Parts: sequence; structure tokens; C-alpha cells
Amino acid sequence: MIKVLRTNSKNQNFIDLVALLDTELAIRDRENHAFYNQFNKIDQLKHVVILFDNELPIACGAIKVFESEVMEVKRMYTKPEGRGKGIASQVLTELEKWASQLSYKKCILETGFKQPEAIALYKKNGYRKIPNYGQYTGIENSLCFEKKLDMFDIE
Repeated sequence: MIKVLRTNSKNQNFIDLVALLDTELAIRDRENHAFYNQFNKIDQLKHVVILFDNELPIACGAIKVFESEVMEVKRMYTKPEGRGKGIASQVLTELEKWASQLSYKKCILETGFKQPEAIALYKKNGYRKIPNYGQYTGIENSLCFEKKLDMFDIE
């Protein structure tokens, strides 16, 4: 049974999932890992989603304020045994709902060319490619995306 938890970055399950994510990204990003890692600190994240499958943490993601009406999606990860089952889409949808409930108008994110699964996930969930923003401007290995959030009922 899948359970969704909204929490913050102090949650030990989130910390553990992010450690697995960072291990995987260090392998994929190699020499570029240190550059990306500097933008992915988790100590101040206030909006974290964790999905549990039969009480075991299987996936996570977070949002953080980027601009007055914009949240940035961060630290998306699904354990290998949970991949291909729509779990990452569930995390992303929950993050988008939360951002909408907080009155944000869109989500943005960055991912890398070496993460084709992530690129496919974001496109499948309605994100469109945008010019690289902020610290990712001019970074050839980065792809940036956005999604407007006007489709959520914010009750």
C-alpha cells in the first residue's frame, strides 16, 4: 500500500533517500558532481514529500521557493525497485499540489542530460523545456523545465 507523507528535510527517511540519490548522481555526473552538489543542500527544505510502499520509504522529492510565485523542484529520487511504476509521478504531483495550495503559480526544475529517465518523467508530466536559469545558465549538461500550476484545485 502506498502512503504519502508531507514533511521537511529533517525527516530521516528523506535524508537516507537523498544519500542514495547523491551516490547515484556521483556516478552519473562524475567530474561535474561537485558543481551540481553545491546547489542541492537539503538542510533548509521546508516542503518534502516521501512515498512509502508497505511502510518502506521508496521515493522522495522537495520544493523550495525560487521566486515570489515560483517553486523549484529538488531532490527527486525513486529507489530502483520502485522505478517504472508511476511512483515518481505521484511524488511530483504531490509536490505540485502542495505548491499550488501555497499559492505558487509554477514549478521549475533542472536535470541533466545524463538523466534520461528524469527527462522523460518531467515531459510525461507536462513540463516544458525552458532556457537554463540562475546558476545553470550556460551549463551545457543541464536542462531546465517549467510547469504552470493553474490546473490544481487548491481546497
